[in-house]
Amino acid sequence: MLLHPVYRYVLIVLGLPINLIVYMVWRSKRKQDDWSAAKKQAEQEMLTTSYRDTIRLELEEQLRRKHRFFKQEVSEAAFRQQAESWLEETFQKELLERTSQKLEQKGKHRLAIQDTFGMLIEKPWFLALSIIPGCLMFFILFLYGNAYLKYIFERLLMTLFVILGVATLVFTILYLSPFNPAANILGVTATQEQIAAFNHVYGLDQPYLTQLWNNIKGIAMFDLGKSFAGNEIVTDTIARKFPITLTLAVISLLFAVVIALPIGIISALKPNSWFDYTFMFIALIGLSIPNFWQGLIFILNFSIKMQWLPATFNPQNWLSMIMPVIVLGTGLTAAVARMTRSSTLEVIHEDYVMTARAKGLSERQVMLKHAVRNALIPIITVVGLQFGAMLGGAAVTEKVFNISGLGSYIVDKQFIPDIPSIMGGVIYTAITISIVNVAVDLFYAFIDPRVRSKMKQY
Repeated sequence: MLLHPVYRYVLIVLGLPINLIVYMVWRSKRKQDDWSAAKKQAEQEMLTTSYRDTIRLELEEQLRRKHRFFKQEVSEAAFRQQAESWLEETFQKELLERTSQKLEQKGKHRLAIQDTFGMLIEKPWFLALSIIPGCLMFFILFLYGNAYLKYIFERLLMTLFVILGVATLVFTILYLSPFNPAANILGVTATQEQIAAFNHVYGLDQPYLTQLWNNIKGIAMFDLGKSFAGNEIVTDTIARKFPITLTLAVISLLFAVVIALPIGIISALKPNSWFDYTFMFIALIGLSIPNFWQGLIFILNFSIKMQWLPATFNPQNWLSMIMPVIVLGTGLTAAVARMTRSSTLEVIHEDYVMTARAKGLSERQVMLKHAVRNALIPIITVVGLQFGAMLGGAAVTEKVFNISGLGSYIVDKQFIPDIPSIMGGVIYTAITISIVNVAVDLFYAFIDPRVRSKMKQY
């Protein structure tokens, strides 16, 4: 851990009480080691043998040759100063090397602070005394000792920085927005006194940094305040609306993966066939159709003309979820199917797949155990990236089918702009996407042993 600058400083800060004790013991023991005596002996030998004078002559000659080669004119004072600097640097370097050699001849080495810590931590009394003040330091040591826990911890830490960056960026955009929340909510008949009172109540008259800090503090405390419009508690409102959007996105994701994976694999096994051309053409159409247009066409045909499915969403009627799921999952299905085809086509021509066939394995074993498993890495990447797009794209689908979810909630609030409501919706979405990305990274390690070995190396 000491080889990594970030972890080194984290250990020093978290283990400051323990490090102070170790530092004091190290300083005390270092005065008693043989380094100073060996260094003094080596320095006397170098001075006795006229080592310094010999090196001075060599360095001055090298410096003169350098000046002659580059045709440089240097004053005598500058020449002496540079020569002395080179001499001191060379002398100290040689002195350290000779001191280390003398200690190695005696079977010793210079005591380092990590050696002192290792010596003390083996003592039961020191370990017992250090648990309470150094619990955070030991926790970091425990995480670093397990490659998988370290990997998860680093990803979660990066997620916190991502959420902080998203919160700062979104608030800055809303702060610079030309919209006036007070005027939009109170109406055109509002007086300047009423607008000023509104801004004072919600803290909109405070400086930018103060408002930003209050919003970030509210996010950290899970207290997003009340919305400008409706005076609702933002956390409670989002807690009601976010599960609807998340459920819609997850079902659409499962729908897309279940359909797209078999189609992409079969298309790869039968390239340039009628099946391949047909489904890849359908996938291209699916990528090109806008969500709102597809939703309106579905409502026109399946709700108004055929009256098979309800046109608007109803939580008590599971049939009302069918059209929104299909509309939201169409683009993802097309993207995953095309990626599955291209990734599988690339893998099935690799040497290890040919070797598996030559060993006499069945085509099903070759595809499932060797080809598809190795082809899943880019597919998982696409699914993870598209999931975030689905959460964002759900706003259009929710508007078309009158779904009271988080997407439509943010759209309704952004033109005020209702800063607490928008911040809450965006942060919830960012947290969900970050968690999905962490899960995708862990799934990489589960599928690809090369990722697991790389995790253990770092």
